[in-house]
Amino acid sequence: MATNDPYSDVNSAAVDNGEDVKVHVFSSSTELLEKLHENWNSGKEQPYPAMYSSVYGGIILDPAMMVIPIDDHMVHRGHGVFDTAILLDGHLYELEVHLERFLRSASKAKISSPFSRSTLRTILIQLAAASKCRNGSLRYWLSAGPGNFLLSPAGCPKSAFYAVVIKENILQCKQGVKVITSTIPMKQPLFATMKNVNYLPNVLSIMEAEETGAFASIWVDDNGYIGEGPNVNVAFITHDKELIMPFFDKILSGCTALRLLELAPKLVEQGLLKSVRTGDLTVEEAKGAAEMMYVGSTLPVLPIIMWDDKPIGDGKVGELTMALSDLVWEDMVAGPETQRLSVPY
Repeated sequence: MATNDPYSDVNSAAVDNGEDVKVHVFSSSTELLEKLHENWNSGKEQPYPAMYSSVYGGIILDPAMMVIPIDDHMVHRGHGVFDTAILLDGHLYELEVHLERFLRSASKAKISSPFSRSTLRTILIQLAAASKCRNGSLRYWLSAGPGNFLLSPAGCPKSAFYAVVIKENILQCKQGVKVITSTIPMKQPLFATMKNVNYLPNVLSIMEAEETGAFASIWVDDNGYIGEGPNVNVAFITHDKELIMPFFDKILSGCTALRLLELAPKLVEQGLLKSVRTGDLTVEEAKGAAEMMYVGSTLPVLPIIMWDDKPIGDGKVGELTMALSDLVWEDMVAGPETQRLSVPY
């Protein structure tokens, strides 16, 4: 039966006959703003304490106004790139390397930034400060910009920069997870090596895993070599105590993965690891590893104990996996100033 609520959306009315649906027309911006605030004022803590928009030209603290134009080419053509930095105990972790990758991705996507690198950095730091958030993540996008609904961005007056602070608890992962081999094709190297917003393959890959009760999935390339997870890198420890990560030529060069490769030699010096390297691994070699893990910004290291319903090693969280996790976690909470930037709240 038809609803009497003039603000009910089409999804809520989907059970009705189409002819019974009356779409509300907002008569003024004031009425629309009231509805937006009604949706956000649920009494719950807001997960997005602050956003920056170059379209607005400033920082937004009202979540109801954290929007981007519908004709932005990032929305309807996927012409945009993004990156993330972790906010932990009032410090931005590895902002510099994430920002460098962000601009490399933009160059590959043929998007010019409306600001210099130093200005982008300043905006992100001021955004983090304005948010008053001490734990979470800082995600930012560079888009071809709003302008029209055509394929080419030639009609877009200028590119757009957006950023948002996401409040969340960042905790060290200590429990192991299950994964599957994804049947969703990997992205081609051109698109896989830039952090762009075209994440449909990634979404379908993780949905496929969740449908089987797994945490996520593993991509395998056309040559049968291990690639990456849906939005994380993957690493292995052999029975000879060698840490191996897949080459980055066909996958995203994860900032946390690269940092782990820098820190891991400490375990070699301690005699816990034999060596650290990147290289090709077949599925058979990877599944025969002693330990396996995901590596990514918000994890930072997540033990994998089962793959395609078969245990990795003894099926338990590995000691070397946790030793590597401890290295990265210590770097995140008490590392050098080159890695951790104190936010000036």
